[in-house]
Amino acid sequence: MIRKKILLIEDEKNVRENIKTLLEEEGYEFFSCANGKTGIQSAKINNPDLILCDIMMRGIDGYEVLRTLSNEKDTRTIPFIFITAKVEREDIRLGMQLGADDYLFKPFKADELLDAIKMRLRKVEIIKADAPKLQEKLTENEYGMEDKMFINIKGVPNIINIKEIEYITAENQYTLIKLITDKSILNRKSIKYWENLLPKKYFLRIHRSTIINLGFIVKMEKWYNSSFVIYLKDVKESFIISKRCSSLIRKNKL
Repeated sequence: MIRKKILLIEDEKNVRENIKTLLEEEGYEFFSCANGKTGIQSAKINNPDLILCDIMMRGIDGYEVLRTLSNEKDTRTIPFIFITAKVEREDIRLGMQLGADDYLFKPFKADELLDAIKMRLRKVEIIKADAPKLQEKLTENEYGMEDKMFINIKGVPNIINIKEIEYITAENQYTLIKLITDKSILNRKSIKYWENLLPKKYFLRIHRSTIINLGFIVKMEKWYNSSFVIYLKDVKESFIISKRCSSLIRKNKL
């Protein structure tokens, strides 16, 4: 059986040694680096199956390590877990926007670390197994609310649930997919592409640049010039729609 390779990028020596002992006892092949610069080099050379990385390091911090590796063809698909003492919401959001797969907050227990590693490695295997089937589904244009979608995010294969999409909006040459998990996905597909792909019973294109999930509408009010404003669950932004779209929403939902 081929051992999974884990790379740890961490500037605290005792943390490196403790994790090394734990992971080698679990049968993993272990590499470690004391700073971001050598960590990036090690990732390129050793091609690990998963990377653990501290955020606050001198020189190149964890965010820059993730940015750099996400832009490299050979390393951008490697699962990436931050280990950190930073617990601010803004820090977590930044890491997730950059493509981090998980966070472990110091001090963490051995079981928490092992479970996080096993879960991410298992997810990679599931994606590899499901990718051909989901890619075939993508070309059939037969998605339903309970289906899952295979999508590349910065070259990294991901699976998202159709029912978790709150809305999709155009941003220049891209479209932004907003999920109920508070995750946002930027991709190069057009609004028209998503309009044709998503189940029309549940998703409505309310104007040129936005598609909404009807299931997340919580309120609709009259606006100017026979238009309406709608609000989606847990979304601060409101959406202006035409009278025609409001009629369709009532027909489908209200």
